[in-house]
Amino acid sequence: MAEPTYTLEGWHVLHDFRRVNWPLWQEASQEEREAALEALLSLMAEWEGVEREGRGSYGVYQVITQKADLLFLNLREGLDDLLSLEERLNKSPFARFLLPAYGFYSVVELGSQTGPLDPESPYVKPRLTPRVPRSGYVCFYPMNKRRQGQDNWYLLPAQDRARLMKAHGETGRKYQGKVLQVISGAQGLDDWEWGVDLFSEDPVQFKKIVYEMRFDEVSARYGEFGPFYVGKRLDEGALRAFLLP
Repeated sequence: MAEPTYTLEGWHVLHDFRRVNWPLWQEASQEEREAALEALLSLMAEWEGVEREGRGSYGVYQVITQKADLLFLNLREGLDDLLSLEERLNKSPFARFLLPAYGFYSVVELGSQTGPLDPESPYVKPRLTPRVPRSGYVCFYPMNKRRQGQDNWYLLPAQDRARLMKAHGETGRKYQGKVLQVISGAQGLDDWEWGVDLFSEDPVQFKKIVYEMRFDEVSARYGEFGPFYVGKRLDEGALRAFLLP
C-alpha cells in the first residue's frame, strides 16, 4: 500500500456563491433595498472584526458569467464558525434577494510527501491561516487526483509523488509576487478532493499559471478539474455601486 501524504490543517473555508434575484431586487422599494444592503454591510463589518482579531479572514466578490453574481468567501477557525455566519446570512434581510449558485467547504491544507511538517515553523504557520488580499481578483476551482488505470495517484510511491509535486511547485514559484495560491483539502467534506484559490491583481495571471501548470506531469496525468469561478473583490463602495447603481 502506498504511504499517505503528511498533511497539516489550518482554517476552515466556505465558498458561498449566490445569484442575485434581480427582478425581485428591482421590484423592491428603495427603502427595502437600502435596508437589505445595510444588513449585508453589518454582517461584513462583523467579518472585518473577526479578521482584525486574527480569528479568520473574508472577501466579497462580484463574479463574472452567469454561474454566480456574488461570492462570500470566509475562513474561520472551525466548522461551527462557518455554520453560524452562513445561518446569519441566510436569515438576513438581504437573503430574500439571493439564490444559491454553488458552495464548497474545505480546510486549508499543507502537504508533504517526505515527512511531517512542523506546525510552528515560521514558513508553515502563516500558510495555515492565510489572509484574503484586500483588493484584486480571485479564481477558485475544485479538483481531484485521478484514479484510473495506470494513472492512479493514490497508488504511486511517496518518492514519485514527491518528485512530481516538486516540479509542480517550481512552476508555481515562477509566479511568486504575481499570484497567491491557497490550497484547501475537502476529502470527506465535499464532492471534490481539493479547492484551489488563486489571488492576483491581474486576472490574466490566472490563465498563465493554470495553462503552464497543465504541462506538469502531475496535472497532465493526474489532475481532474471542476468549474472555474472568477471574481473581483468588492469594498463597501463597490458593493453599493453594484447593487444600487
